[in-house]
Amino acid sequence: MKAAEGDGLVWHDVQRWGVEGKGWDSGQTEKYFDRLPSRAKGEVRTAVWSLSRHSAGMSVRFSTDADQIWVDYKLTSSKLALPHMPATGVSGIDLYGRDTAGQWRWVAVNRPATQTIKSKLIGNLLPGKRDYMAYLPLYNGVEYLKFGVPSGATFETIAPRAEKPIVFYGTSITHGACASRPGMPHPAILGRRFDRPVINLGFSGNGKMETAVGKYLCELDPCVYVIDCLPNMVGHEVAARAEPLVLQLREARPNTPILLVEDRTYANAGFVRGSNTRHNESRAALRAAYDKLVKAGMKKIGYLRGELLLGEDRDDTTDGSHPSDLGFFRHADAMEVALQKLGL
Repeated sequence: MKAAEGDGLVWHDVQRWGVEGKGWDSGQTEKYFDRLPSRAKGEVRTAVWSLSRHSAGMSVRFSTDADQIWVDYKLTSSKLALPHMPATGVSGIDLYGRDTAGQWRWVAVNRPATQTIKSKLIGNLLPGKRDYMAYLPLYNGVEYLKFGVPSGATFETIAPRAEKPIVFYGTSITHGACASRPGMPHPAILGRRFDRPVINLGFSGNGKMETAVGKYLCELDPCVYVIDCLPNMVGHEVAARAEPLVLQLREARPNTPILLVEDRTYANAGFVRGSNTRHNESRAALRAAYDKLVKAGMKKIGYLRGELLLGEDRDDTTDGSHPSDLGFFRHADAMEVALQKLGL
């Protein structure tokens, strides 16, 4: 692409080579950065459809020797931040680089102040060509996204990987609340640790083990399904929906592992009336469904207890419910062990 007149930069539109984290190609989605195909509109609940327009979990990779990297993108909503989550996480672009040992290391995140952003993401980069990976906004949608480098710098696109992804279906926590930046929710952390693509189907307040969503989960071909919906459900809902969802997935993907995850424990559960009752009832229902499925002979199904997701210090949430970056790191630690047991 030609440099924009007067800015000395060459701009590269990510739609030319594609993002990871999209379960359906651009011909099937209403907008390029949507998380569900257009035919889901009217089949899933309106709230789920609306939240599916967020670009949570998507990332793009490229290689450059540029000493600075710019970003140009437009958000679908002018709501750049949430009361308990900064604009860097809700609406930011989060950049990682691969170091000389081959590990992904954080480089920069922008601080959105307007709905349309065209600004330097990072400058003064050390000489050398390296791979970069940029995570897209968690709680906002994207109309377009371009990366710019100075004229004369190399820029090579890296196509989305063909390996089977880890597919997460869950709540606001899976969606990314309340990470400080898009690379910090546990799906992103686990994607880096396992060096695999990730598809994030977290729907804030609306992860409810619905068969309408399950239909679209079945269309994907992941290396594992992670079902983490209990924070949005109560015991009787779990009892009614957990087993049917697992059977729906198993019928479509007989050999794909499934990990069932309990809800995290509220940080203030030791002080607030009713919190432990909710945990106990929903967990008992999920465990009963799991035990029934295993007794019936189902293989490749795992179970992760909610008490393992956060620390005993209870200092790893923003509001008692949604993890901070520390809480997401602990989520990833617990899920990494559970996923390894399933063969990842």
